Amino acid sequence: MSHKSTTGHLVALLTVFIWGTTFISTKILLKQFQPVEILFFRFILGFAALLIVYPKPLKVTDRKQELTFAAAGLCGVCLYFLMENMALTYTMASNVGVIVSVAPFFTGILTHLVTKDEKLKANFFFGFAVAIIGIFLISFNGAKLELNPRGDILALLAAIVWSFYSILTSRISGFGYSTIQSTRRIFMYGLILMIPFLAIFRADLDVARFADPVNLLNILFLGLGASALCFATWSFSVRILGAVKTSIYIYMIPVVTVITSVIILHEKITLMAAIGTILTLAGLFISEKKDPGFCGKSGTEQ
Repeated sequence: MSHKSTTGHLVALLTVFIWGTTFISTKILLKQFQPVEILFFRFILGFAALLIVYPKPLKVTDRKQELTFAAAGLCGVCLYFLMENMALTYTMASNVGVIVSVAPFFTGILTHLVTKDEKLKANFFFGFAVAIIGIFLISFNGAKLELNPRGDILALLAAIVWSFYSILTSRISGFGYSTIQSTRRIFMYGLILMIPFLAIFRADLDVARFADPVNLLNILFLGLGASALCFATWSFSVRILGAVKTSIYIYMIPVVTVITSVIILHEKITLMAAIGTILTLAGLFISEKKDPGFCGKSGTEQ
């Protein structure tokens, strides 16, 4: 293995570790912030960082392209992360981390329906069934077998919304713009479309809460680390290793989330939840055994 290849693997590993721990940071911030408040501050920081790194404005003359950017901002920034953050108020970080990892299934189905280019084989559907069984076990997560619908269903809806975002970003990548410029445009529309939700939830945008070092460090981690830095490091790994090899690292995200949630948040993982986690991850591997190209995340976020 060359030095360059080794660097690519290490950078990909670092990226998925950061993405896997974002659920933990969000869970900590939820003690003093509403889900939409975390979302707003996180992406303001991410947008500002991208603007500083590459200030050149993006000139879009095609109206359809502009609408695609807006739709991507709505799905990938506003709705996905709002649902994910809300899910974390109702259920454990480990649950959310595993459940949203099934996004590749919905991306695969949506791509097949929209483009007709992707043929879904038997292993895809078998893997999907295995993963869904795993999700049900995670949701039950105890001897009483009581489903926790709010958090787990919100996490599942977030995964579905991300599949739309994946299709949109695939189209955006064909526009030929800079990755940083495109991501910044998506962030911009996400922030604009977030404004109605700020009003609906009566968000408090007072920054005084960041005087607490815990709040400040976690929002900086989410905004600068997970939102601005990771999309660049992921793109670097894809360029060095290729999309297929790099996408395999995606499946480590829920594992990182489960482990860190136990260590940092002291969440208790029951035997049933552990079996569910294993089944969900196994389902992902089975479904993408012959075509690992469907990774539920793009190079921009988690």
